[in-house]
Amino acid sequence: MLQAYVRSTAPIGRDSARIGPFLATFAKDTNHPMLNYAIPDDGATPSSADVTALVSAYRERNLLPRLEFFTESAPAVEAALTAHGFTLERRVPVMTCTAEDRVNLPAPQGIRLREPATDDDLRRLRSVQNVAFGEAPDVSDADIERSRDRLTILAEDGDTIVGGGIAMEIVAATTEIGGIAVAADYRGRGIAAAITALITRRAHERGVRTAFLTPGDVGIGTVYRRAGFHVDGECVHLSLS
Repeated sequence: MLQAYVRSTAPIGRDSARIGPFLATFAKDTNHPMLNYAIPDDGATPSSADVTALVSAYRERNLLPRLEFFTESAPAVEAALTAHGFTLERRVPVMTCTAEDRVNLPAPQGIRLREPATDDDLRRLRSVQNVAFGEAPDVSDADIERSRDRLTILAEDGDTIVGGGIAMEIVAATTEIGGIAVAADYRGRGIAAAITALITRRAHERGVRTAFLTPGDVGIGTVYRRAGFHVDGECVHLSLS
């Protein structure tokens, strides 16, 4: 179910192509590897020719050949790729949360949580998220356009936005929670957990049955558990340098 969700939402706003048993996606305005990746079909057993064609499609666009997928959906793919020189970037848990699992958490004292009201709110939030993830603070108009229709929660201290997160498109009563970020000076206060809890609640109120996310590391997974998420699978990221 979750892999089908990603397969249907990853091409939104990107170019895409069917290459053998892969859906390849290509961002239109950035070469960021997290926005340019392929997804195998469920149960795929790619041939050498399939892998070669996939690599060529990314090389021709001056992009890193890269895949992200849930291991249980295509258990034979990782071995097929590593046999062709792909290396494992990371192996991360997939965490899910239903309305019955969800834990409502208050924001810490002095922190207000709300949905953005203007494009300026979105721009300032995206800048905080970029810095939190080790990227440049600059935010393009295309970034704002992509964010405008998504369920978003920001955290602010007075007039200063200090963190936030987003829920992606809702498809088949499922959504992915992502971009949970808090400015360095505000970490360790429970803000990320409160953001996660509120955005998940709002998603459930909009008809979502299952919200899922993939934590960047084991430590942040503890934050999501506080909001009611639990490990329900594994995702792998592989690339060919």
